[in-house]
Amino acid sequence: MPNIEIRGVESLAGTAVPYAYAVKAGPWLFLTGHEAFDFASGAAPEVEGPAVFPSFGAPRLKREAEYILKRMRKMLAEFGSDFRHSVRVDQYYPAFEAVRAYQLARHGEFGDYIPPSTSVLMERLFKANSHISMSMIAVVPGKDYEIGKLYPKEVPVPIGSFFVPAITCNDFVFVAGQMASDENALDPAVRLPKELRNWGGPNAVRRQTEFIIKKRLEPALKAGESSWQNILKAQIYVPTAADIPDALDVWHQHVGAHPCALTAVPTKAFGFVDGIVEINLLALRDGSKRKKEVLKPDLPAMSSYGACVRAGELVFPSGFMPIGFASSDPFDSLARASQVQALAVLGFADKVCRAAGTTLQNIVRAQWFMADATQFPGVELAWMSRQGKQPHPFVCVQVPAPLPAPGAALTADFWIYAP
Repeated sequence: MPNIEIRGVESLAGTAVPYAYAVKAGPWLFLTGHEAFDFASGAAPEVEGPAVFPSFGAPRLKREAEYILKRMRKMLAEFGSDFRHSVRVDQYYPAFEAVRAYQLARHGEFGDYIPPSTSVLMERLFKANSHISMSMIAVVPGKDYEIGKLYPKEVPVPIGSFFVPAITCNDFVFVAGQMASDENALDPAVRLPKELRNWGGPNAVRRQTEFIIKKRLEPALKAGESSWQNILKAQIYVPTAADIPDALDVWHQHVGAHPCALTAVPTKAFGFVDGIVEINLLALRDGSKRKKEVLKPDLPAMSSYGACVRAGELVFPSGFMPIGFASSDPFDSLARASQVQALAVLGFADKVCRAAGTTLQNIVRAQWFMADATQFPGVELAWMSRQGKQPHPFVCVQVPAPLPAPGAALTADFWIYAP
């Protein structure tokens, strides 16, 4: 694997699962799926607390946050980088209390620069009693990869979050997860009185999606000297799978002329009361050296909501969904549904890799959004059947069921390195 360096453990938490906790691909650093436990042993006494009195000392949630951030700081330093050169963070939590603890710890570690951030609540995380799952993308410092902080006046930052709403790094613009809100609450433009049935008008998902596109994402792109024609990838979080068609219908009305990778995920809860849509975005700057290329792999119809896009050495497939698994399997004793379905989506990813002139070995970030996190062993069996003992750079979170495709156990979102 040219220009790729993997740091990981052969046995995650003492199991047979090889896990990649850090991947360096050219100038890019990927730290994916970090929770507050030791990757090799599965234990972290400083997080769990004394067996006879677990809550003695600092609050448990603070201990989790500080453990993750301290380890990430150390890993970045090993690659010659630091938090000042992070370009994106994604956080998942099962409860709001964890958000507050994490953000306080994050502000203390990152100081005056917190990169574009996406934070949503999920049903549960990978480890049953984890409260924080954090993933980060960063760069190795260099004159061509300086961070440009963007604070467009139209894009507010929620009080207490402190993150930069958008940044530029080399050819790219990273836009934080945006909601239809101002600094304090849902924006009045999308808020309706609870007494109003809104007969015949757009529902809340449609109103908020349109607001985010026009009033938040568009100004952020403009501030980064980018535009819709150069968007590469978007992730859309909504409350249920039933809400995805409305969100995507609005998206395509405004952005459909410019294909990009799309992943849509059901989500337990959001950072603002009555906020029910969050969208993050990645784009190329207009006139950049890298050029956007829409790949044409031979994929099944309806296996994703968007395109597969290349920008230089980075390839962005849309979130893949297994299709055709709605009926019961008479041989369900032979394999987990998650294993069969993960094999299917890895097959889709393989076709994208081939179209980009690379292989599955160059997956540098894998997000598995699952209807049941306890079914992840099937995903890992599928990974190992394709990748052998190559460590898996994954995050696994459980989303509100059902998933969009009938019978689906998972949605998979990959980043691929193709120099």
